[in-house]
Amino acid sequence: MTGQIRLLIADDHTMVRQGLTQICNAEPDMTVVGQAADGQEAVRLALEVNPDVVVMDINMPLLDGVQATRNITKRATHIGVIILTMYRQDQYIFEAIRAGARAYLLKDADSDELLRSIRIVADGEALLDPVIARKMMEEFRRLKQEANDGEETAELSEREREILRLVAQGLDNGQIGERLGLSEKTIRNRLTQIFDKLHVDNRIQATLVALRQGLATLENDT
Repeated sequence: MTGQIRLLIADDHTMVRQGLTQICNAEPDMTVVGQAADGQEAVRLALEVNPDVVVMDINMPLLDGVQATRNITKRATHIGVIILTMYRQDQYIFEAIRAGARAYLLKDADSDELLRSIRIVADGEALLDPVIARKMMEEFRRLKQEANDGEETAELSEREREILRLVAQGLDNGQIGERLGLSEKTIRNRLTQIFDKLHVDNRIQATLVALRQGLATLENDT
């Protein structure tokens, strides 16, 4: 996106909020427009100040980060939410994604990874921490046989499946393009076509559908 990325920081720990605010405000293309200490405040401020991205702790008082994310994304679909948490448990990952989060980062990620994630989400993309993505791939490969019998299976080309496998490994569009010898614009266009085929809105949802249907697997991962 062009211009300043407007951010809302939501965490019940004051020092964490202040630290994240300092990190983000130090970037020339970012500005923090609000801070929330609980989930209800996060929803209220998101609708009031209209940020591009919300950095949301998953474990907060009054309303947890998952429900707050769900409330925000239902009422303001253009706002991207990044879940920032200490937890690696699958239940949190799946709940956050179902709620509409576009990224899920562990709190032990470094500041460069956080800033990169903010820029990607602000640009309308979505991503997962590579470790978490691999856990999801393993889980959905195990569960894919339990998919609904009536679910329509999309037909993807081998190139589209290859792109999905790389998305699930946590690569962004530029990295995928470099790996496949294609431009970043071409990857973006290919992903739009994939989303249309799978009837999803973003790369995380596309990966989940593809794994459930067996369209992307762990084979040939590097």
